Amino acid sequence: MRTELVTTLKRQATEILAKLQRDREPILITQHGVPSAYLLDVETYETLTRRMSLLEGIARGEKAIEEGRIVSHAQAKRRMARWLK
Repeated sequence: MRTELVTTLKRQATEILAKLQRDREPILITQHGVPSAYLLDVETYETLTRRMSLLEGIARGEKAIEEGRIVSHAQAKRRMARWLK
């Protein structure tokens, strides 16, 4: 992963963005030597967002199971039948 200073980003934004789109390698932006932000290309960001959403859904399902909030297959089919009419 590349690291760039925020001042470099300000001065060379066009070049940095072109390289980001070409290489699809995230860039860590630092400000006063401290990590400040990550710069990602759009496709990578959207992929990460979809993956995170899926993982959050799995985590909610696991929590529901732990809490005993489950239904039988037959009950689930009946509930879904109402939505699918």
